[in-house]
Amino acid sequence: METFVFLFSFSALGILYTMNTVPEFQEPYVILEIGVAVLVVVFLLYFLITRPNPPKDVLFFVFAEFSFTCVIDLTSALEYDGIISGFMEFYRKTGEPYLGTAYAIMMCYWDGIAHFIMYLVMISRITERKPYRTLGLFWAGSLCANMSVFIAGIVAGKYGSQIRPVFWLNFLFLLMPVWGAITLFTRAKDRPLIGGYNAQQAQSMRLIWRPLDLILVLLLLAAMAFTILRGLVALDSPLEACSIYLRQYEPYLKDPVGYPRVMMLHYLFYGLPMLGAFVYGLLKPGCTWMSDWSVFFAGAVIQCQWAHVGASLHPRTMAPFHIPDGAFWSVLMANLLYAATPVLVALRVHSNPYFFLKISPFPGQTGLPNSVEKDTKYKDK
Repeated sequence: METFVFLFSFSALGILYTMNTVPEFQEPYVILEIGVAVLVVVFLLYFLITRPNPPKDVLFFVFAEFSFTCVIDLTSALEYDGIISGFMEFYRKTGEPYLGTAYAIMMCYWDGIAHFIMYLVMISRITERKPYRTLGLFWAGSLCANMSVFIAGIVAGKYGSQIRPVFWLNFLFLLMPVWGAITLFTRAKDRPLIGGYNAQQAQSMRLIWRPLDLILVLLLLAAMAFTILRGLVALDSPLEACSIYLRQYEPYLKDPVGYPRVMMLHYLFYGLPMLGAFVYGLLKPGCTWMSDWSVFFAGAVIQCQWAHVGASLHPRTMAPFHIPDGAFWSVLMANLLYAATPVLVALRVHSNPYFFLKISPFPGQTGLPNSVEKDTKYKDK
């Protein structure tokens, strides 16, 4: 099925080419009507195709539908970068002109490549009746962050006065990952929730004897400080440190397109509490929620940092907002490390989960071999 979804998604190119060559299809309300009609037709097509053997997971239809739109986003990014032409010229004028910003271009690359691959993998897992919960949470975090920054940035930035009817379709792409995240969070976990001897042994060790966790805690604390600094810059704080950072390191934070400012506020009000929660989870044994939220947050941050760093370097960003030459490598490394920190936390939680399990003693536990097979049991949420 994933092969069919992959191939069918490229039929979006034919629709874009037709709309680009027929003037009657380029009116703002006509674009919205065609967009809605195409989404409905694509959904009905997949519904009819899978009717003899319907998928057990309704998210299949979301992934298949969004795979189609991934090709549109990738086409948009490639055309704005001058790599292809003849597909999206009409959309620049009467569709969504803000897609020509550096941030939106990088966002479309992420959607057209990273999300597209995720959709195909998850469709394959659903078709084969295999679990995909971890990848699904990563996708949900990525797309929720993607669309929340994108929509808020449009309204708050310089394109707030150029909102066209098709803008409202973006809320579908925000509500679906929110619904998907709720569905996945409430679904039974793929991993153990209860541990025995190994979990007791891991949770008896203080932080000083867990060097990897100690490093992660220090990285999280540094990320929290970095979040606060950039959040204060976005809030126009008069502190000298904020003025120096804005002027000498990341002037892109004040780009009038609005996206970097909105992203920093997202980090400040949503990311900062999560970073603090992860510090707590690495200090307090038995935080079973770490396995889910670390993956969700890793997806959100890596998507945001991809778009943020890429946009700050993109030629469509005006020169005064580029990273100054003298601070280029320091700013780049700080942003890459910021993106890597939640990913490292998620890898830590999933590679050795004993510290994050609830402990339940087993009968005859004394002398229990230190083995995974005899140490854990599964329990549904």
